[in-house]
Amino acid sequence: MKQQEVLRHVTTPLTNPAYAPVVPRFTNREYLNIVYRTDADALRAVVPEPLEIDEPLVRFEVMKMGDVSGYGPYTESGQAIPVSFEGERGEYLHAMYLDNFPATASGREISAYPKTIGSPELFAENGALVGTLDYGSQRVATATMGYKHHRLDAREAEAQITVPTFMLKTIPDYDGSPRVFELVRTEITDVVVKEAWTGPARLQLFQHVLAPLADLPVLKVVSASHILTDLTLAPVKPVFDYLKGARS
Repeated sequence: MKQQEVLRHVTTPLTNPAYAPVVPRFTNREYLNIVYRTDADALRAVVPEPLEIDEPLVRFEVMKMGDVSGYGPYTESGQAIPVSFEGERGEYLHAMYLDNFPATASGREISAYPKTIGSPELFAENGALVGTLDYGSQRVATATMGYKHHRLDAREAEAQITVPTFMLKTIPDYDGSPRVFELVRTEITDVVVKEAWTGPARLQLFQHVLAPLADLPVLKVVSASHILTDLTLAPVKPVFDYLKGARS
């Protein structure tokens, strides 16, 4: 394979890429969101500057992807933290666990989503919407919400899921030192909210050394939502270069 041909391949393995070179469109993406109050010191210990924390809140989410171009159906779960950057309010993506390797690889390599392997589920059972996350054979999170108790305004639902999101893009050099270390920003676009609900909710987090969701403990559940939508993820853009200490 000549050098010019090599340069046309941007994924690994070279001739058998881990994910398709497509911009994925999410159809029937179903959210269970639970916003809870946590320990402020624990939050400050994991949110990187120059992001700022206003309130000690965390959003735990389980997302069931009905269909995604390039990846197929899968389920994802994680924690997002409300923050602000240069006056703009958004969320810092703290941790994401999913059961689809192509989506994991592309999320980490192309963008900066903090994805790793896990076994989340989202289903309805006995009048409750249930979201769970297992790491290996161990349960690390269980969320329950009253199933479709009260309608949520579609504009409010869209506002919840379209806030800007911030992540850390890190690429190590061959000696282990950082080669790329940037704060990046992305957002959700082309949103169609099909259903939106709210209701009572509960959340339990369990200690695990390799899936430390419980390091941000649940002190009080603040709100919950159940949203069904179609959407597209915009490309990420760098907003702060840690190696230069300035806006890129």
